[in-house]
Amino acid sequence: MVFNIQDSDERRVKTEFPRKVKKMEHVWIPMSDGAKLAATIWLPEDAEEHPVPALLEYLPYRKNDFTAIRDSIRHPYFAGHGYASIRVDIRGAGDSDGILLDEYLKQEQDDALDVLDWIVEQPWSTGAVGMFGKSWGGFNSLQVAARNHPALKAIITLCSTDDRYADDVHYKGGAVLASDMLWWASTMFVYNARPQDPEVVGDSWRDNWLDRLENTPPFVEEWLRHQRRDEYWKHGSVCEDYSDIQIPVFAVGGWQDGYTNAIFRMLEHLPNESKGLIGPWAHEFPEVATPEPAIGFLQEALRWWDHWLKGKDTGIMDEPKLISWIQDSEPPAVDYEVRPGKWVADDAWPSKNVNEKRLWLTDGKLAGEAKEGDTYLVPSVQQHGLYNGVFCPFGQPGDLADDQRLENGKAVVFTSEPLEETIELLGHPVLNVKVSADQENALLAVRLCDKAPTGESTMISWGMLNLTHRHSHEHPEALTPGETYNVAVQLNAIGQQIPKGHQLEVAVSPTYWPQAWPSPKPVTLTVHAGEETYVSLPVRTPQEGEENRIHFERPETAQVIEREILRKEKRTREVSHDLINGVWTLHDFSDEGERRLLSNGIEHGSVNRNTFTIKENDPLSARVQCEWELTVGRGDWQTKLESYSDMTSDETTFYLTNTLIAYESDKEVFKKTWKTEIPRDFV
Repeated sequence: MVFNIQDSDERRVKTEFPRKVKKMEHVWIPMSDGAKLAATIWLPEDAEEHPVPALLEYLPYRKNDFTAIRDSIRHPYFAGHGYASIRVDIRGAGDSDGILLDEYLKQEQDDALDVLDWIVEQPWSTGAVGMFGKSWGGFNSLQVAARNHPALKAIITLCSTDDRYADDVHYKGGAVLASDMLWWASTMFVYNARPQDPEVVGDSWRDNWLDRLENTPPFVEEWLRHQRRDEYWKHGSVCEDYSDIQIPVFAVGGWQDGYTNAIFRMLEHLPNESKGLIGPWAHEFPEVATPEPAIGFLQEALRWWDHWLKGKDTGIMDEPKLISWIQDSEPPAVDYEVRPGKWVADDAWPSKNVNEKRLWLTDGKLAGEAKEGDTYLVPSVQQHGLYNGVFCPFGQPGDLADDQRLENGKAVVFTSEPLEETIELLGHPVLNVKVSADQENALLAVRLCDKAPTGESTMISWGMLNLTHRHSHEHPEALTPGETYNVAVQLNAIGQQIPKGHQLEVAVSPTYWPQAWPSPKPVTLTVHAGEETYVSLPVRTPQEGEENRIHFERPETAQVIEREILRKEKRTREVSHDLINGVWTLHDFSDEGERRLLSNGIEHGSVNRNTFTIKENDPLSARVQCEWELTVGRGDWQTKLESYSDMTSDETTFYLTNTLIAYESDKEVFKKTWKTEIPRDFV
């Protein structure tokens, strides 16, 4: 995960603001149980004479080093426009007290309520608070909003989800998300092991560090113990009762992000004043995101905050409920600097501008009419999916899906006739299919691609469903081999133009490595053509003059803090094939570089290596290995962490191994290995 700010000629850097800003470092916020959380606060110099509303960003990612660069361009900007902008490390992270035992615990929400209580009591506070964040901070903004603290008036949630089971890094469609479950757990495993700063907490840092090293668990163990949508995942999933959120929500994401599906659900179910914005972006704030066009998102955020926290008429509530970027068709590429397209406006979601178009799977094609009787055998090819790209792109080189001609020979593909006119899609494609399997446990993976007249195949959406979850993620049921079932596989939401003369491809397979952990045995699916087997496309009718309703300013930010680059970033992503042994391996390496922050002298760096291995015709050969090296230090105080995580399975059991090693000044001070076995539960 890279939190880096790239300098750009397109971004205006502001050094002067309407109100002069002061920065308060190492502020301690007391919790009701006696613990204290570490905060940095930017606010107008005259805020005690002229109190201001507050904005809270609440994260586990270490404000003094790991997110200091990104925080520097955003929080001073808000403060300069009349807000107290507050960055808090959650319990167990950074210099805050305690241990972080898992994601999104009730303790995390309770602490946030204590933080809100504290903010209201400050002499610089008007008592009105907004909350914002990307990813983890977007998740807990929603979760805290559902707790209904009277001071919290509105939130901005970016790249987040309302459903922790269906749309996060653990499971997708009821299948184990092999590409990310262990990777993200290994990430937090080593992130949580970083020490507090001796210059902030004093001599207690070492004892606290050893306590965290010993007692912070590998999160993957708990995640894998809950393979169905039980109470564990319902906690923190605001979709369980959208009515718990009674304040306006501004939901923001991008088509390359892994969390955009949630925006459509939230716009449908959250308070009417809520709004949505979807650009072409990866998992990042829109003022710095790739691919272009980036936008002046901080200005948009101010318009939102000024309306809800200051009572100003900024005009933002007169604008469309959903603004989204319809991407032009592009040849496949593993990264894009720019995605050409256009902004479109919808005043409601679901939108009256979007209608269903059906194409039936028949005669080996996508056709405008159904035909009964045909069946298509879909065998298991375990290496299918290696060129899919990553689940949640951060904008790094190599994140996106390659030309799907590399994959289509490993699946069964249905192709439409060339389109007679250009169409635009906005929303969720869905494959409705009558299907049978020859095993009790099976998976159905679906890709939707844009095929150019010259043959290139660009993946525009994908989805998958564990067929034992066909009725419920909470109560899975084994398949009866040979019995036919009608199932629906919802694909990721898209905003996409398909030009006249292009063709659509629907590819189906019972494997999708490494996105899905393989079913226990090789599976052959049978797709049954007919009236019930079709792809549903969300076709949007362009609206006359809608482009005149949308205007974004050029991106602007505060000045990024000074830093020295000690080691540059490097990314490689390679697929290898051992022809003799039939083994396929995806090597994903990311050296995220090393930096020294001139403001506090802290040096920090990270290196991550992930390996995904599978053997032809052998689903039980699947293996994920994740390795990390993190460094944090200053002068004579230097620490290093190494972690090694491994996941395999047999027909009945998952096997997990996690090892953590800590060094102080190159001397090993801690080493521990966690091993566990967890039964497979309909996956």
